[in-house]
Amino acid sequence: MKVLKFGGKSLANGNPLSGALDIIKKEAKQDKIYLVLSARGNATNELEELLEVAAQGENYQAKLDKFFEYQVAPSDSLNFSSEFQDINRILGGVSLLGEYSLKIKDRLLAYGEILSCKTITTLIAQEGGKARFIDTRELIKTDERYGSAHVLMDVSQKNVQDFFNDAADDVIEVVTGFIGSNLQNQTTTLGRNGSNYSATLLASFLNASEVQNWTSVNGVYSANPQLVPNAKIIRNLSFREANELANFGTDVLHAKTILPLVEKKIPIRILNSFEPEDCGTLINGDGDGKGIKAVSVIEKVALVSLAGRGLLGKVGIDGRIFSALSRKNISVRIISQASSERGIGFIVDLENADKAKKTLSKEFKEELAVLDISEIEINKDVAVISVIGKNLNFIDQVYGTLNRNQIRPYLFTNTINGEHVSLVVKQSDLRKATNVIHSHIFGVSQKLNVFLFGKGNVGATLINQLLETQERILERRNLRLNVFAIADTKRLLLNAKGIDQNWKSKLENEGIENYTLSDVYRFVEENHLENVVVVDNTASEGLVQQYPQLVENGFDIVASNKHANTQPYSYYSNLRQLLTANHKHFLYETNVGAGLPLIDTIKLLHTSGDKIKRIRGIFSGSLSFIFNSFSNSEKPFYKVLQQAIDGGLTEPDPREDLSGNDVGRKLLILARELDLKNNFEDVKIDNLIPEDLREGSVEAFLSAEEELNQYFEGRKSLAKADEVLRYVGDLDVEAETLEVKLEVVPQNSTLGGLQGSDSIFEIFTESYGEHPLVIRGAGAGAEVTARGVYSDLLRLAETL
Repeated sequence: MKVLKFGGKSLANGNPLSGALDIIKKEAKQDKIYLVLSARGNATNELEELLEVAAQGENYQAKLDKFFEYQVAPSDSLNFSSEFQDINRILGGVSLLGEYSLKIKDRLLAYGEILSCKTITTLIAQEGGKARFIDTRELIKTDERYGSAHVLMDVSQKNVQDFFNDAADDVIEVVTGFIGSNLQNQTTTLGRNGSNYSATLLASFLNASEVQNWTSVNGVYSANPQLVPNAKIIRNLSFREANELANFGTDVLHAKTILPLVEKKIPIRILNSFEPEDCGTLINGDGDGKGIKAVSVIEKVALVSLAGRGLLGKVGIDGRIFSALSRKNISVRIISQASSERGIGFIVDLENADKAKKTLSKEFKEELAVLDISEIEINKDVAVISVIGKNLNFIDQVYGTLNRNQIRPYLFTNTINGEHVSLVVKQSDLRKATNVIHSHIFGVSQKLNVFLFGKGNVGATLINQLLETQERILERRNLRLNVFAIADTKRLLLNAKGIDQNWKSKLENEGIENYTLSDVYRFVEENHLENVVVVDNTASEGLVQQYPQLVENGFDIVASNKHANTQPYSYYSNLRQLLTANHKHFLYETNVGAGLPLIDTIKLLHTSGDKIKRIRGIFSGSLSFIFNSFSNSEKPFYKVLQQAIDGGLTEPDPREDLSGNDVGRKLLILARELDLKNNFEDVKIDNLIPEDLREGSVEAFLSAEEELNQYFEGRKSLAKADEVLRYVGDLDVEAETLEVKLEVVPQNSTLGGLQGSDSIFEIFTESYGEHPLVIRGAGAGAEVTARGVYSDLLRLAETL
């Protein structure tokens, strides 16, 4: 024998009702079944609304007619004249008095379930089945707590067992959920989840083999799908786990629903009447024993906290707190006490928050007067996140990730049996925190939300690389790189779900003009975006000044822009301290060597204790190409320069490269990686631009072809037949000198043998002795630089 419970959405007019009847017909062929039904569609809410309208003296007739019309729509055979008359009488009385009691409300709401059960009974009979309508007010007896009555178990069980003692196997029993009556036969209701409770009580009283709870969802999820889109269905839960979930916010379950089944070990399935082929969630005695099951949330709560010197070591404080609250029927959900005993915090329902403060202020009036208790605070802007299940050793990782996302839990507590932990967070952090925790626990794809700044050569290339490889990265690394923002100096394009391949036209036509970074911060907060990172592919010094603000607003930073690492040392040092304090990362591998693993290698050597003595090399891919081509051919310098410009190897103004400042910055970056505190002014730079061409427009500079050819022919003439020109950066760590200059080197040397636009770096250390570690490869170009920035993003994702 089975008990089948159907919720209101499953019984709504049209396809839902037809689907429910098909399920009933199928199950009735296999077993004796008892149906426990909720009010159909939105009937309960509609009856409550009618009650309010009537109490306010407003005209409710149109709404009532619409309600009646919906109830009789499934069949012309339905006759609810007596029920409709009673509903009319109740509403008329309420309208006359201008108020109603909970007793009257229970009497009216009961008609939702009564009409539902009579409808299903009629429809089953019309299709040739046998069905009997049962009004549980005759069977389920309760106390007189209208609105949330307590069931009198002994008398109710006897009534049910006596009534169904000779029930025929081929008759479908259609039983009203949610309602009962007191010992004076006055209608009562069982409160929240009342119909589910009716079903499990009936199953327990009659020793059913199974309860099927047909809903509009496929079962119990690992989190609320409205908060966590990639939540998974939990296929098997133990009664204990289900009870924990019910106590900590899962809507599909309620604690009192589970209890009648536990003693008799009657399994319950949560099923979807809209997808009846899905097996749903099975709740039974043992579950599947597999680790953590779900992340649940409780909203509409408040955090009450007491603090003060008088709490330290004083016996009985806790008892006084909870006794005082209990006398006022205020239930406490979660409790946490500071290890110093100078503070205690706990969660109550939001509706009880002010009453709790008033009650405790009265209880501790004397302690407040002498400042033994300094304050009683109420924080109504909170929510509770609970993690249900065993093996909760993940929490240290989650705590770190929450910190990285600027989420600071107010309170943390776990149970003695270790089967759940709870965190109290700001209400505005709830969605982000729940997604972060869920991703860590269940191994669903991590998400990195990316803000791309700059759409020049490197920027545009990176954007396209990211968009083209998103699915591949998701498949290979379980990582979703979500580009939610693209900006240049004029416009900002935003899309929380991700920007697509048409980003150029959308930025131009739909981008926000005159934006500020505050627009981005607000967007991130409103859309609850976690793990946010800004990628700076500009050469803007102004944007670098915004890095501290970005860090404080929860952003990690990835940059090909070198300016942050070559600012005055005070800025450099303060930024590092700020990153540490906010648990953020700043990655910039492409600052030196484009896509080559130079900075990472130097960091590893340095932190491992190997003493780096000197770093020497060709730091600029563009200047490498220029002087490799110029030294090894008869081409005039200007033609080689133009070739580099056309190939996208130089900045738009090639003087940025020829000035040597870019190489100087790179040398300074490496010096600072080795804990030297130099500033840019300490770098000795051989500026390759003739003095009279250092100022003025780019066009004027590029028109000086003859002068440039003469100047560089003069530099080239210093080289012998077996020598070549190379623009070399040289960092002497021991002497703390940084120098950049155009050198004449042997053609058969390491630096002299370089070709194309490659860069090369010689790292001299104590371990490597006279034979330096050499790193060589493509040192310029949008593709390799963008790929290096991409690698930094993937490296950042490993820290999530």
